[in-house]
Amino acid sequence: MILPIYLYGHPVLRKKCEDVKAEEKEEIKSLVADMFETMYNSEGVGLAAPQIGKTINVIVIDGDVLGDKFPECKDLKLTLINPRLTVITDRDPVTREEGCLSLPGLSENVKRHEHIRLEWLDEDFNPHEKEFSDFASRIIQHEMDHLEGAVYTDRIAPIRKQLIKSKLNNISKGKVDCDYKVKFLNK
Repeated sequence: MILPIYLYGHPVLRKKCEDVKAEEKEEIKSLVADMFETMYNSEGVGLAAPQIGKTINVIVIDGDVLGDKFPECKDLKLTLINPRLTVITDRDPVTREEGCLSLPGLSENVKRHEHIRLEWLDEDFNPHEKEFSDFASRIIQHEMDHLEGAVYTDRIAPIRKQLIKSKLNNISKGKVDCDYKVKFLNK
């Protein structure tokens, strides 16, 4: 089922998420399927539960479409339940452009470390641990921010945030064109 994506300004995007319990496994499988369908419908590469109005630690990612430009994203398809991220600081941070389904029509340069270690559970609640680098790492960190109640514009320079303030206000009021179902603060 395709779900609406909650837009910037909705309070659910600012809430810290809670871990999923093992007894919720069957409900989560259904939610994960809906999240993948929603993400594909909106042409995204990642989607976190707060973006569909849920304050739980669940993320879906499929970066394969970026595989030609970013080889580390080839075949990158993940369901992350209760993920724990550790930044590995063996490289200098890199600034790259990011966008977000919850902030349609907007993109900004964001500085991030591009080497991480991640621990998570899959949809069957099997544990995993792996290191990710470069753009794959960036996608994961971007989605992890959502679980902490943050969006990528929280990481941009104050002057840039001031320059896009009217665009952010328009998004929060639903004054934006989208090719996918959305939910904003007053609707």
